[in-house]
Amino acid sequence: MYQRYGLFIDGEWRQASSGDTVSVVNPFDGSALGQIPRADARDLDDALNSSQQGFRTWRAVSGWERAAMLRRIADEIRNRADEGARMMTLETGKPLPEARGEFNAMAEQFDWYAGEACRVFGHTLDGRDANTRLHVRFDPVGPVAAFTAWNFPGLLPARKIAPALAAGCSIIVKPSEEAPSSTYIMVEAARAAGLPKGVLNVVTGKSTDISAHLIASPIIRKVSLTGSVPVGKILLKLCADGMKRVSMELGGHAPVLVFDDVDPVAIGTLCARTKFRNAGQVCISPSRFYVHESIKAPFEKAMADVAKSLRLGNGLEEGTEFGPMANARGRERAVSMVSDAVSKGATLQAGGSIPGSFPSDGFFFEPTVLGDVPEHADIMTSEPFAPVAPVASFKTFDEVIERANNVPFGLAAYVFTNSLATATRASEALEAGMVGVNDMLLASAEVPFGGVKESGMGREGGQLGMRDYLEPKYIKLRIQ
Repeated sequence: MYQRYGLFIDGEWRQASSGDTVSVVNPFDGSALGQIPRADARDLDDALNSSQQGFRTWRAVSGWERAAMLRRIADEIRNRADEGARMMTLETGKPLPEARGEFNAMAEQFDWYAGEACRVFGHTLDGRDANTRLHVRFDPVGPVAAFTAWNFPGLLPARKIAPALAAGCSIIVKPSEEAPSSTYIMVEAARAAGLPKGVLNVVTGKSTDISAHLIASPIIRKVSLTGSVPVGKILLKLCADGMKRVSMELGGHAPVLVFDDVDPVAIGTLCARTKFRNAGQVCISPSRFYVHESIKAPFEKAMADVAKSLRLGNGLEEGTEFGPMANARGRERAVSMVSDAVSKGATLQAGGSIPGSFPSDGFFFEPTVLGDVPEHADIMTSEPFAPVAPVASFKTFDEVIERANNVPFGLAAYVFTNSLATATRASEALEAGMVGVNDMLLASAEVPFGGVKESGMGREGGQLGMRDYLEPKYIKLRIQ
């Protein structure tokens, strides 16, 4: 499946210098999809040198020219969406319509940042006397190292590549070794659009080796990660040694506050369909459901009804609504968390098992709803990243806000109420970088995406998404 791809360095596909490879597995049945290169130090040094030269070339290109390039890349991504979506589904298990939708979202990132490439505005201040001028301009920060995850293997790298290119930076991308094909498709789109060599390089292999080598290089001036909190902390320490600019979108554990003035069946249905999207493997997935005690029973039943109705299957098959999890370790975490919650008093409302009707080497886990989940259950304090929905009840506003904020994460949160006062108070009190009120579709190209506390720093998307790729420079000019 990967025969025409590999490492992409200095405008060319190539294999690892050592010849080492990594296997990529189909989560539906455990079969091998193919081999991708495992880059070593020589390959990484080549990528770094290429990126340095690419930066010198690209930073000299005008914002208008960069904008035109990004629009061409967006068009080329759309031209490859059918092929790319099929490959994404094979790697991740997600249903094919979801994969196609992700390719459209990838293209939108390039469309949005094409506009931003023309709007890198500086400003001028009056000096304190008639002979001075004070100027502030924004320059590209320099070559970027970007590390992305497997759950949205196209959108996540697009969120980094598009603003980096718009700002005038070169970028080295390390995609997940479990789902590299979407990044490969973006490379082909960029090459077809005419992006100069060296501006975009791609390396694959052992994450710890690649991150340590790239971050240690003085060539890299910014690091961007989408990944787990533990990985984020490791990379942050590596970046400290070189004073690298850093942006990190890390894990979350999104609370959902459902107040007593809403339709519990309608909201329970909506919450379930959002929760089980991508098999629950979404960083902003609703993952703790706090429902007012007066409507908890019908809400819980509505969620369970959806979980039981979803059609499980191969993501390539028409009608499949729910595919396998992406890997074995994720399923093991789901099994463990369900077992822990039930042992501590939770009730199993739907799912909770590994279905026996699919290939035994695949990674299926049933969409699961847990009721009466105690606050000390592991799933209430650790990010599940799995298709498991824990439901608990609450009585008062102050109580539920305290419980919702009582975790180290702060990526996303959700509120359902028909009261403007409650919506305002709750959205302002929740410790999260993003809050959805009566809506759960938060992400789009034009808005800032990111979290607080251990969920990261910096933002991706929107106007703020350019900030971390630009360095402000102050110039004081005295007129003689």
